[in-house]
Amino acid sequence: MLQNWLKPLSTSFCKNAVDTLPAWSFGKNALLHRNEMPDLKKVRAAIIGVGDKEANLIREQLYRCAFPFPKGSVADLGNLRKADAALLIPVLYEMLSGKVLPIVIAGKDDLARAQFLAYQEAKALVNMAVVDENFRADGAYAPLFKPRHPQLFHFGLVGLQVHQTPSESIDFLTKSHFDLVRLGKSRANIEETEPVLRDADLLSFHLSALKQCEAPGVTNPSPSGYFAEEACQLCRYAGMSDKLTSFGLYGFRPEADRDNLTAQTSAQMLWYLLEGLFNRKGDYPASTNGLTEYVVDFRKLNYQLTFWKSAKSGRWWMQVPVATKRKHERHRLVPCSYQDYQSACREELPERLIQALERF
Repeated sequence: MLQNWLKPLSTSFCKNAVDTLPAWSFGKNALLHRNEMPDLKKVRAAIIGVGDKEANLIREQLYRCAFPFPKGSVADLGNLRKADAALLIPVLYEMLSGKVLPIVIAGKDDLARAQFLAYQEAKALVNMAVVDENFRADGAYAPLFKPRHPQLFHFGLVGLQVHQTPSESIDFLTKSHFDLVRLGKSRANIEETEPVLRDADLLSFHLSALKQCEAPGVTNPSPSGYFAEEACQLCRYAGMSDKLTSFGLYGFRPEADRDNLTAQTSAQMLWYLLEGLFNRKGDYPASTNGLTEYVVDFRKLNYQLTFWKSAKSGRWWMQVPVATKRKHERHRLVPCSYQDYQSACREELPERLIQALERF
């Protein structure tokens, strides 16, 4: 079925980008869709290009990286036959059904909505996270919020630059009790972004969130944003999340790139996403085994709050202290940080808890 939507990597591309690589390289070890579709039985992540030029330039840089991952675990399925959301949605749904993490490389920012819509058939509530410089209320995400899509349980925005975002959008995000992590706060303490990314079923990463010196090949390059190392750390956090089931990289404009900087940065981001994926610890929601319970008493309020810490990864969750419906069960433990636990020990209600209570 996939071959009806995806075309193989061309012979000329493989000759230039794959055949001359050393044996230890990514391009030599990933399963490539050249003459026939790879067997996906052991595959945990698969690359899907939307737009030949954009995807090929990034994958060419990725192929030059090392491949320390298990043999047969990563595939490159080539490019969509047409850069259209109508084709992308069923491809992503096939990947999700087969428990393969799809990694979308696309030039158009508005294709991020198609990534969300691929979850419609699953009929489950999902959490969406976005790394971007602003909230695209009138662009890619508008149909998800006007009105709010019935399957969208929670939304997190990381890297927001307030000087580029209308105050109405910030008010909307705040009143909706969504996670909002500004660029300055996240760069000052990058670990505080991890709980937001860990809570996401899907992550859309827009390259415009990076500094122009790191990624000039975007629609509106800016002097402010993330450095490449920070972007790679965000991707690694996302990859390590047992909840994440799809990833999209959007907004690459090859004609605006300089010295392949954007393509190289993008390739490194995808590599660290995969490193995170292959270092998953099987924490919640995969399993509650190995979680240690910590109960904090709020003596002044005559109230208790329960935290959980993973012995495998050292990550923290807090339990929403309300009865949850069955459809909310997988969201009942909210990812948090050690700082949230410390705040609770000082009898200060964590902001994440207040937002979670409003959601439920």
